[in-house]
Amino acid sequence: MRVSTSTFVNMLRLLSRTELRSFPLCRNMSNNSLKNGTQNETQISPEDKGQILGSDPTENEQQRLKRSPNDCTVLLFPGQGSQFVGMGRGLLKYGNVKDMFAVAHKILGYDLLSLCLNGPEEELMKTVHCQPAVFVSSLAAVERLNHEHPAAIEKCVATAGFSVGEFAALVFSGAIDFAEALYAVKMRAEAMQKASKMIPSGMVSVIGRPQAKYKHACQQAKEHCLSLGIKEPVCSVANYLFPDGRVIAGHKEALDYLQQNSRKLHFQRVQLLPVSGAFHTTLMESAIEPLRDVLNQVEVRRPEIRVYSNVDAKRYMNEDHVRRQLARQLVSPVKWEQTLHEIYERTQGQSFPDTYEVGPGKQLGATLQRCNMKAYKSYTHVDVTTHCYTEESQ
Repeated sequence: MRVSTSTFVNMLRLLSRTELRSFPLCRNMSNNSLKNGTQNETQISPEDKGQILGSDPTENEQQRLKRSPNDCTVLLFPGQGSQFVGMGRGLLKYGNVKDMFAVAHKILGYDLLSLCLNGPEEELMKTVHCQPAVFVSSLAAVERLNHEHPAAIEKCVATAGFSVGEFAALVFSGAIDFAEALYAVKMRAEAMQKASKMIPSGMVSVIGRPQAKYKHACQQAKEHCLSLGIKEPVCSVANYLFPDGRVIAGHKEALDYLQQNSRKLHFQRVQLLPVSGAFHTTLMESAIEPLRDVLNQVEVRRPEIRVYSNVDAKRYMNEDHVRRQLARQLVSPVKWEQTLHEIYERTQGQSFPDTYEVGPGKQLGATLQRCNMKAYKSYTHVDVTTHCYTEESQ
């Protein structure tokens, strides 16, 4: 007998609350600090409060606001493309990690832990598998960080995630339960993979010279597609990474044009990415409705710390905002460079928070280094293998 979506989501809610003892960490650490009366932090000015958290803070945010700006942390969650065979090895001894992968097995219907640890690589690289893998592995890295450096969790005032990483950021913030978010990620990944099969498409990473004009280059590529008889061609910036760093996505023929004419377009480097489709473009429109249906079923709360949306680099304000932006994100460019500017905007002389990238790969650290070298000096990567997390301080 087929189970309705609403019934299944209720089952997921029960999974989160019975099989995961203390997740999301952010909410529990925040509540613990309130119970323990840790209110001896330095008071900061209203202007600094606005820079750190924005207006209308929740009760937990008000407690966090009592910390001085240099006594805060930010967590960044990676997205698709950061996965690799072996991620998760060594994390099973931390907190809820075994339970998280056990819950994932029930929701996904396959052994995600085995896939992360042993591959095969070609299966892990598939959109339908790698998005859940990155999501769970990143939150497993949060458990490691909490074990090795619990103050980093307690002091966290803001978080952001790249593409699918935004779901992990929202779980950490207390906005969505782990199991329900993983189910949404599962449906998202399946819908995106299905959309990718409709039209030959992809993504290229581009590093341009100062004179490069990305929108103009995309327009030229679309005109080339029109000359080939392709109707309504798509070619647009899908990710804003750092100054002169972009990911462009669209029809395969458009990407071929960009690669073949890179010198004329003032591109220093153009590299085809190992993904199945043109994510964060209008070619993903067919994936919106399946994801929106799930998001309307899951329980969403207002985040307890600041979480930034990929769509506009602004803070999520309420439950409806979360649902709306997560659906829009599928067809909107990831404004990561703009998000980093929002997070790390400071008056001259003001200290930067400690930043932790939690999950596979160090791509977000690399983008932070190119966007804000001063903030990068306080960057740390929390690995998902057996190695200790490593500080990248200069």
